[in-house]
Amino acid sequence: MTWHQRTDVEFMLDDCETWAVVGLSGNPDRTAYRIARLLQQRGKQVIPIHPDAPTVLGQQGYPTLADVPVPIDVVDVFRRSESAGEFADQAVAVGAKGVWFQLGVIDEAAFERTVAAGVPMVMDACPAIEWSRRG
Repeated sequence: MTWHQRTDVEFMLDDCETWAVVGLSGNPDRTAYRIARLLQQRGKQVIPIHPDAPTVLGQQGYPTLADVPVPIDVVDVFRRSESAGEFADQAVAVGAKGVWFQLGVIDEAAFERTVAAGVPMVMDACPAIEWSRRG
C-alpha cells in the first residue's frame, strides 16, 4: 500500500532543506547514517536526533526535536514502528513542514494524526529509492 502522495515526496525532496534524522548515530554501517550522508550530498542540512546527541557527519546532534534551535523542514524517522508515532507528534509540535517514516516504519494512527494536523507525511519509503526513481 502507498502511504503518501507523489506530490509530498517531491515537496520534501525538492523544497525542504533541513532534515532532522531521528535515530542517527555515528555508526556508518547503519541505514540512517547512509541516508543522512546521501541527504548531505543532495545539499540538505542534516540534524542528528539521538538521546546521546552525538556529532554525526560534522553536524551537532540534539537529544530531542524540541532542542533543535533552527526550524526543521522534515523529520526523518529511523525507529521501530511501535515507537515512531511519538516522533510524528513531536514533528507536528515543533512546526516541521513534513514527516518521513523510512521503509518498514508504519504507524497508521500516526499517519492519520499527522495529515489531519496539516503536515504532509511519507511513510514506508526511502529517499534514496525515491531519488533513483526520478533519475
